[in-house]
Amino acid sequence: MDTIPFTGTSSFGWLYWVIQPHLAMHIPDGFLNLPVILITWIIAIGLIAVAIKQAQAEYQERAVPLMGVCAAFIFAAQMINFPIPGGTSGHLLGGTLAGALLGPWAGSLVMVAVFIVQGVLFQDGGLTVLGANIFNMGLIGTFGGYYLYRTVRFATGRDTLRGVVIGAAIAAWTSVVVASVVCALELALSGTIPLAVALTAMASWHILIGIGEALIKLIGT
Repeated sequence: MDTIPFTGTSSFGWLYWVIQPHLAMHIPDGFLNLPVILITWIIAIGLIAVAIKQAQAEYQERAVPLMGVCAAFIFAAQMINFPIPGGTSGHLLGGTLAGALLGPWAGSLVMVAVFIVQGVLFQDGGLTVLGANIFNMGLIGTFGGYYLYRTVRFATGRDTLRGVVIGAAIAAWTSVVVASVVCALELALSGTIPLAVALTAMASWHILIGIGEALIKLIGT
């Protein structure tokens, strides 16, 4: 694969530096077009509605304090950034951790609460694209990460420490990389940035950030 020069000689090189501050995947307003915004909102709202219904049926009130603690931990942990060459940073997503601790339904509601607070109170990510941010950073991890964790854990030793460690690490790392690729696709489909540049800026660095996510997931489990 050809490398993309970011020295200004490439016609799209400047775009890399435009999205550098957003490598943590909090998409700001204006970066996605209307069709992508609507699709991600529909998916997010649909999954959230199902999650609310399932959580009400499966969880008792005593689970609420644990959800609050989990939300507070993920919110605080996202404030800790991993430095990345080029003057930017990335951070924990936490979806897989929430899914593993609480299950995909309650875990997804925790992530939704975290991103709503970040978007509304701290302007961390745009409000019009909140559906995309919830889907990318929250729901992919809670649903995809949870079921991947269970699958890998079952395959490598369901009731063993080895199974827990391998399952947690693989699920956490994969959820971060997949989320970054989906984010890159959304930006490319919106015409904001060419796909090759978006994948280089997003996925390449989040392959490394995913290692940090995996380590934190191991600590959490």
